[in-house]
Amino acid sequence: MCLKKYLNPRFNSQSFLYLSSLLLISLTSGCTHMTAQPLTTLYDYQIIDSDGAQPLSLQQLTDKVRDSDVVFVGEFHGNHASHLLQMHLMAQLHAQRPQQTLSMEMFNRDQQPILNRYLDGEIGETYLIKEAPAWQNYTGSYRPLVEYAKSHFIPVIAANASADIVRCIGREGAAYPDKLPSHERAYIAKEPFKDNSAYREKYMEFLDGARHLSPEKAQNNYLAQLARDNTMAESIYQAWLKHPKHQIVHLNGAFHSDEFLGTVALLKARNPALKISVISPIEVDNPAQPEVYPDDLTKGDAVYLVHRQPPAFTDVAYQQKVQQAMFKQAQDKMCY
Repeated sequence: MCLKKYLNPRFNSQSFLYLSSLLLISLTSGCTHMTAQPLTTLYDYQIIDSDGAQPLSLQQLTDKVRDSDVVFVGEFHGNHASHLLQMHLMAQLHAQRPQQTLSMEMFNRDQQPILNRYLDGEIGETYLIKEAPAWQNYTGSYRPLVEYAKSHFIPVIAANASADIVRCIGREGAAYPDKLPSHERAYIAKEPFKDNSAYREKYMEFLDGARHLSPEKAQNNYLAQLARDNTMAESIYQAWLKHPKHQIVHLNGAFHSDEFLGTVALLKARNPALKISVISPIEVDNPAQPEVYPDDLTKGDAVYLVHRQPPAFTDVAYQQKVQQAMFKQAQDKMCY
C-alpha cells in the first residue's frame, strides 16, 4: 500500500492537493515514488521536504523550521544517522536562534536533578550515566547533544514520565496515579491520560501486530503510552511557558511524533497556537536507491531517509531468553 488510509489534518490545502494528485496517479498507474541519493554508510541521511517531495540541504531544513516554537526530531533509537542529524540540526538552529532549549525523551522527570548537576559541572559523566541512570546507548547517541548544550548553557529538559510509574500504569491502569505520594505524582503529567482518537487507533493497530493482549491489558498498555506522551507534552509546554522566546528542540522515538500524533497532538491540545514542526525518519529498503513514497510524506513537515538497523535477533530461542529476562526484571519491581 503506497498511501495512508487517511491524510493527516495537519496538512494545509496545498499539501492536500499535492498528495491527492499522487493518490490519483497511484490508483491509475500503481505506486508512485521518487528515488533519492544513495545512502553509502550507516551515518548517511537524506532530507526530503514533505510539501514538495524535494531534497533539502541541512541549511534548507534549518530555514524551514527556524520560526517554529517547537521542533520535534523523531528517531529510531540507536540509529546513528538519526543522532547525527539531530546534532547537526541542533547546532545549526542554535547558530540562528541562540535562545534554545533541548528537550529529551531519554531522561525522565525524576532524573532532572542529576541531569542539572551534570550540566552545572558538579558531577562527572560516569555519575550521570550510572546514577540517573542514562540509556545504555547514551555515550554513542546522546553525549554530543548534551555536551553541546552544556558548553553553550542550553537548558536540557528531562521530559519523560518516570519509568517506574509508567510500568505500574501498564500493570494496574488509570487508577494507579492516585496511589502516588505527592512528590512522585509530579513525575507524570497532571492529565496523564488525555487522549487522541487517531493515535489510539494507530497504537492499537501496532499492538495487534506486535503482541496478543487481552482488551484490558491492551488498554493499560495504551494508558502507559499516553502517560509518556502527555508528560513529554506537558514538560515541553512548561519549558516554553518559562522561556517563550526559546526554540525547543525535542528528541523522541519516531512513534511519539509521526503523523503529528502522540506527543505532538497532545502538546497542540494544550496550546493550539504553538508553531510546531515535525521531522521524521524513514527506513529505506534499498540504500543504493532509496525510494520515498507518498505515505512517507505524511509523517512530518520533512522526512529523512536512513539505513535500516541490523536485525536484533536471528535466533528465536535467544530472543525469547533475552525478552524473558527483561520481563522478569520488570515484574520483580514493586508498585504501590
